Amino acid sequence: MTKWIQRAPGASQALQSLVDDLAEELGRSVVLDDPLIRLICSSRHFGDEDPVRIRGLLQGMADAEIIRYVLSQGVAQWVRADYLQGRDDLGLLPRYCVPLREKGHLLGILMVVAPDKALTSAETEAIAQAGHAVAAQMYAERLASDADEAHRQFLVRQLVGPDGSAREAARQRCLEDGMLPDAPHALVTSVVVAGRHVATGEVEIALRGSLEALLRTRTARGALAIEQDRAVLVQAFEQEPTAEDRAAQSRRIARSMATFLDPSWTTVVGVGGRQDGLGDAWISFDQARVAARAARRLPQLMGVGDWDELGEYAVLLQLPSSALGESLVPKALRRLLDSHGTPRLEETLRCFLENAGSVPRTAETLQIHRTSLYYRLRQIQEITGLDLDNGAHRLVLHMGLRLWDLLEAPELTASR
Repeated sequence: MTKWIQRAPGASQALQSLVDDLAEELGRSVVLDDPLIRLICSSRHFGDEDPVRIRGLLQGMADAEIIRYVLSQGVAQWVRADYLQGRDDLGLLPRYCVPLREKGHLLGILMVVAPDKALTSAETEAIAQAGHAVAAQMYAERLASDADEAHRQFLVRQLVGPDGSAREAARQRCLEDGMLPDAPHALVTSVVVAGRHVATGEVEIALRGSLEALLRTRTARGALAIEQDRAVLVQAFEQEPTAEDRAAQSRRIARSMATFLDPSWTTVVGVGGRQDGLGDAWISFDQARVAARAARRLPQLMGVGDWDELGEYAVLLQLPSSALGESLVPKALRRLLDSHGTPRLEETLRCFLENAGSVPRTAETLQIHRTSLYYRLRQIQEITGLDLDNGAHRLVLHMGLRLWDLLEAPELTASR
């Protein structure tokens, strides 16, 4: 019998002992996971290990496909213990799962490997008693940490808030407490979840599970604040994060959220610009909120907005939603959009403007002869009444098209 026991960082010895005692009594492998099916602690195994268990012990958490499968079975919503069906294609043996709750809060899931799905009444009673003890211990540990967590979240909100004196006080306290270092580069990421219904604890748990790994990385230290359906991550870097670093981190957050939440929820990630130290983190936060708004309105961003990549959208999206109406689209452009042959002429105008009015580059991009391009450009000028050789007129059309893009893609609303 292999003495392979694993405990996640931060898991208490008390929880490990409760899991070990139950496993020894049953002669079966026992695992305690958090609500996102991430390992808290595990007993040694008794020859009943499967590929999922082995990978979980090696990696500290299950594969994304396993997590999606378990959560899709509704385990987190179960009100009583039951068997989780195995999946041969995933290398998963059946498990007897006990949702652990206190005061209505799901604290974790106790799993007992049960390949035969034939636990005796004495065994299920022993599991139930152990489950009560584990839940009580987890709840006590959670209460002990709540005060510190509330204090850290308060400091993050103050650090990026509108009050300059409060920001400075929060910055000093972050440094004194060792919560964040006095690093030269600060970056803020905003994550917002939208759904068809009001956000519940599962959204907050998913946000925490997706972002906590970024609080201490090889290149950055971070602090986190979560409120129902949104989160703010403040990070301090010794070395300036590159565009590739920011993009990779955003994709990681988006993938993680997609693993933990079902498709009825939509997650967007907004990344602010890099700022010079924690004192200016509030600027990055304001920019991150605009970037998240862009990600909600522009499908081409695929759920991730980066302030440094927004261009003119960074200006337009600072307008309130109530102001983003068709009345802002210039009449000259509306005439073009409403005219016969709109798709071809709109594509031509966009390409011409994106290429800074260069006829050779536009013709090459559109793969048409220059004569055909000149003909289209004359049509555009006749319909709009604007001169495409005039920089101010081109600006009107370019900004008008950007506004039109925003109107074509209504903003997703958060769940509250």
